[in-house]
Amino acid sequence: MNEPANWPKHPPTRTPAHAPACRQPAGAFFPLIDRNRCEGAGPCVAACPTQVLQIGVLTPPQRRGLSLKGRIKAFAHRHRQAQLVAPGRCEACGACVQVCPEQAITLRRGAPAASGVRS
Repeated sequence: MNEPANWPKHPPTRTPAHAPACRQPAGAFFPLIDRNRCEGAGPCVAACPTQVLQIGVLTPPQRRGLSLKGRIKAFAHRHRQAQLVAPGRCEACGACVQVCPEQAITLRRGAPAASGVRS
């Protein structure tokens, strides 16, 4: 059955052929974003097969936690950075880590709240 042309197109929810295989259960790991390094370029968002990340604007508390260099970078990029939107979907494939041009992402075991991390 063909979908009507006006139906929204949803991104794939599984790993694309060019991305590494997801080997962990969803939620066992989450991407930790170094706010002082992220420039909001966005390849991590496109690379994530489970839509864990999106580009958003830093909140005032997130901005206050930046170093001087991080504040300058954030200002230059209109405070836009990668944000965790669904950390429980992360399957630790590492695609976001591989494509980040600033090397601002690492994978951390556990959940953000349990690790004391706020994104």
